[in-house]
This record gives sequence, C-alpha cells and structure tokens, in this order.
Amino acid sequence: MKRKNLTSKNIIYLTLAAAIIGGFVLLFIEIVDELKENELIRFDEAVIQYVQAFISPRLTEYMSVITFLGSVKWLAFSVIMAVVLLFIFKKSSLAWFMVLSSGLGALFNLLLKWIFKRERPDIRPLIEEQGFSFPSGHSMGSFIFYGSLAYMIIHLAKRKRWKTAWTVMLGCFIIMIGLSRIYLGVHFPSDVIAGFAAGGAWLTIMIIGFRYYEYRKNV
Repeated sequence: MKRKNLTSKNIIYLTLAAAIIGGFVLLFIEIVDELKENELIRFDEAVIQYVQAFISPRLTEYMSVITFLGSVKWLAFSVIMAVVLLFIFKKSSLAWFMVLSSGLGALFNLLLKWIFKRERPDIRPLIEEQGFSFPSGHSMGSFIFYGSLAYMIIHLAKRKRWKTAWTVMLGCFIIMIGLSRIYLGVHFPSDVIAGFAAGGAWLTIMIIGFRYYEYRKNV
C-alpha cells in the first residue's frame, strides 16, 4: 500500500514537472519565433523606454549592485561556497545537484547565445557588456542558481514559513536581476524573458534528475 501511494505521488510530481517544462519551452519557442520574424522590436523598445524613464544616479548604483549578483564571477563564487558548505554538512547529493545545475546550465546558455547570435541593444546602455544578447546569461544563470537555493531550502527546511519566505524572496531577487539588465540597457526584455524560460526549464529538469536519484537511492 505504501509503495502504491509513493508511486501515485511520483506520477503527480512528474506530470506537474512535465507541464512546467512544457510551459517554459513553449514560451522560449514563442519568443524565438517572434525574434525570427522581427516582431519583438516594438515590444522591446517600449519596455526599455518605460524602464529607463526611471534612470537616476542612485538607482543606477543600486541596479549595478543587483546586476553584479547575477554575474558569472559572483555566481561562480556562490556556487563554490554553497558546494563547500554542503559537503561540510554531508549533503553531497545536493552539492552535486548545485554543481551540475549551475555548471552545465552556464554551458547551455553559451550554446544558446552561439546559436542565435543576437546583438545587444543600442538604445541607451549605461554599462558595457561583451558577447551576444539572447538569451540573457544573467537572467538564466540567476534563475538556475537562486532557484536551486530555493529548492534546497524547501528540501531541507522544516518550518513552512521559512520555505515560503525564502522562496518568495529569492523569486523577487531573480526578477530584480532581470529587470536590472533592461534598466542598464544591456539586454532586450525578450532576452530576459527567454533567459528565465530557458533557466526554468533547465532547473526543472535538474530537479527531476535529483529526485529520481534520491528515489533510486532510497528504494
């Protein structure tokens, strides 16, 4: 009876996960289709103009700090620190989950950038960035890393209020990093949305893999 209930729960999880992955993938494909047909220009320019209407020296400083927390240097440092702590506390499975999700996710982003080769916006850039624009590496990387942190907190925390509070906070943080890229003029809004979509799909796949590993280990 216990095994039957467990199987039913797994089916529900897999169905939900498949729906989430499908949603993210369909969103990404829709953006790619619009990108190929040059139908995103009006949307991108309108959003950039609206967001950059709030430009001020103090807000630019704030956004520069926020965007740094989604940078390759910061995320790489954070992943290393998280992995070290997880190994110290004997959570090796979660440590490898973090390494693979963020590490392979970064390579996946580079592959997508190489495939689409979209140039960065040239409307009102406040900072200089190198490389291609689509999808946003900051948005994709932050979704994967901070999303992984949220998942680990949900996985480890015992109090529901802590799970909810941290998940909401990290979710808002991910959105702010994406918004900072638009504000600073280094990404189109569609780059950011596509980064979230690709990062969400990748993270969900990695969570499924982790749950399957945990299930097989405990069978």
